[in-house]
Amino acid sequence: MFEKMRDTWTKAIQPIVVRLGDLDPSILTWTSLFVSLIGFYVLSEAEITTNGAMMIVAAVILVLIAGVLDALDGALARNQGTDGPYGDFLDHTIDRIVDVGLLVAIGMNAAFVSSPNAGLAAGLLTLLGSYMGTQAQSVGLDRIYGGFSRADRMIVTLLGLLIAAMQAYTGGAGVDITSYNQYFEYVLLGNSELNGMTAALAVSAWGGAYTFLVRFNSTRKQLLEL
Repeated sequence: MFEKMRDTWTKAIQPIVVRLGDLDPSILTWTSLFVSLIGFYVLSEAEITTNGAMMIVAAVILVLIAGVLDALDGALARNQGTDGPYGDFLDHTIDRIVDVGLLVAIGMNAAFVSSPNAGLAAGLLTLLGSYMGTQAQSVGLDRIYGGFSRADRMIVTLLGLLIAAMQAYTGGAGVDITSYNQYFEYVLLGNSELNGMTAALAVSAWGGAYTFLVRFNSTRKQLLEL
């Protein structure tokens, strides 16, 4: 859904791109990764306290800054006429590191997430969804963007983190699902509490699985029609 706003976003950052002039776009790419890694560490250490709430908000801000830098590098390269295969390769590589790193960092937060494997599972399923988009290109088709897009996943994840920040600030607890149907724990990837972070992991994981299936089916249909 949010992927459709790509053109609007590109127009919005154009004035910044012009001001950056001849700056090497790869500097923005590597800086976005560095900023993201700092945000991931801060996020993984946040506790359910007032200070923890501020740490989560700070992590969200860092991820947003990294996202802006990530958008600027490609736009800057195109504006300079220097975009090419290496820039595209580097940009997509960093994107995948950030996608997985954010989910793994959430999974490592023991204050909110009881099953660290949830972050690994969400990261793996997210990668599978992304993989199918590029795999279509490897067999001669256009890149496929159907399913739960990267923009959708990031928005949902950041909203989940802000909800977790509110929980940390008030010192409240999430929803204990152990008294409900046992299948709820499977939906939450082995977690027994529903909160902003576990919800973000679950949505990312099942969204990744859905994306994989949608893109696989789309690629299959196109190849069979050749």
